[in-house]
Amino acid sequence: MLLSRSLNLAVLGLAVVLAGCNRESGGKAQPQASPGASPPGAAGPNGLSGMIDRSHKGSAMPAFTLTDQSGRTAQLASFKGRPLLVNLWATWCAPCVIELPMLDRLAADRAGSLKVLTVSQDMANTQKVAPFLAGKGVTHLEPWLDPGGDLAFHYAAETLPITIYYDAQGREVWRYAGGHDWTSAETAKMLAEAEKENPG
Repeated sequence: MLLSRSLNLAVLGLAVVLAGCNRESGGKAQPQASPGASPPGAAGPNGLSGMIDRSHKGSAMPAFTLTDQSGRTAQLASFKGRPLLVNLWATWCAPCVIELPMLDRLAADRAGSLKVLTVSQDMANTQKVAPFLAGKGVTHLEPWLDPGGDLAFHYAAETLPITIYYDAQGREVWRYAGGHDWTSAETAKMLAEAEKENPG
């Protein structure tokens, strides 16, 4: 099992390197930051741009265990029961940092109907993730960690951020690669997809 996981991480690292990866200061290969900070007017009002992908629609939520720096754990599947937005991000990723306050606002505005789950892909200095979120004024997002990059490998993420939307039954609706304004009218339409298919 350990050998299989190590092999998976090695393959992910190679794939990211071949795709032109960015490296965190710790020197470990990671998905690169998406070129989300586009010239003003080229994308959304915050210069964020990305692309929605529905090709994985219907895929089951993976069985992964998340952790935080205190050692608390949570099974990804434990969040089933209401729609779930999983956001993979990192402290060194500029578009990730730009969209954090928008994700925080979305989490507050839809607290009863949507769980927003941010999972840091920082591989080194994971103890800085919680203070980093606090320093950005984020109050509705928890500092979950995935220092081994298991989720990034599962989603074949070549860039960050990447955000995956699951319906209440844990089936993927879409994923979004790149930065996005999560407070926009477009977001409301995107999130309505699962509600239309699973009324009540």
